[in-house]
Amino acid sequence: MRYLSDTGRVGRKAMRILLVEDDRMIAEGVRKALRGEGFAVDWVQDGEAALTAAGSETYDLVLLDLGLPKRDGLDVLRALRARGNALPVLIVTARDAVADRVKGLDAGADDYLVKPFDLDELGARMRALIRRQAGRCESTIRHGALTLDPAGHQVTLEGAPVALSAREFALLEALLARPGAVLSKAQLEEKMYGWGEEIGSNTVEVYIHALRKKLGADLIRNVRGLGYMIAKE
Repeated sequence: MRYLSDTGRVGRKAMRILLVEDDRMIAEGVRKALRGEGFAVDWVQDGEAALTAAGSETYDLVLLDLGLPKRDGLDVLRALRARGNALPVLIVTARDAVADRVKGLDAGADDYLVKPFDLDELGARMRALIRRQAGRCESTIRHGALTLDPAGHQVTLEGAPVALSAREFALLEALLARPGAVLSKAQLEEKMYGWGEEIGSNTVEVYIHALRKKLGADLIRNVRGLGYMIAKE
């Protein structure tokens, strides 16, 4: 089993995560592991900052500690739900009493994980919540002859494996998650990068070019002036 100090795989996702954790060592370990696997991760250290971030940025999931400065995690959760924010929330805390779990789930959490935790389990729970939010029951995404497996970080085309970098994988999944939808360059950058990560002016174009070379020139379409899309089947 691999625990927090391990920086191995937890599954790469084209997803933007808000990490709310006041313990710097824990936060840096989780962020390093997730970012190394292709997640875009923004980190805040108190409850007020968490509410500000959730109100100003678009996230796919929140990893929420409970014992936070300025505003307790449960209060943050209740405030999010009071706003009508249905963002998936996974509580990650040292509070292991049954009563604490009940309070967290009743306050609107989608799942509850006790520290110390296994990184593989964290990744699996995150994927399950994101998949459920997207309305998918299958763990893999299929589009014609193309198959993408988020958990295993594997892509196959007509049954043959295709090697992708973490950024290429993240961009491809962002597009496959919403076939027929046009995603702007800024939206794709948000899925691939967190706060403080340097983004080149032509980064998205470079990764689009690489994906077309590996998966076919017609898979990803350029919608002039708007962005990129993968057509519905």
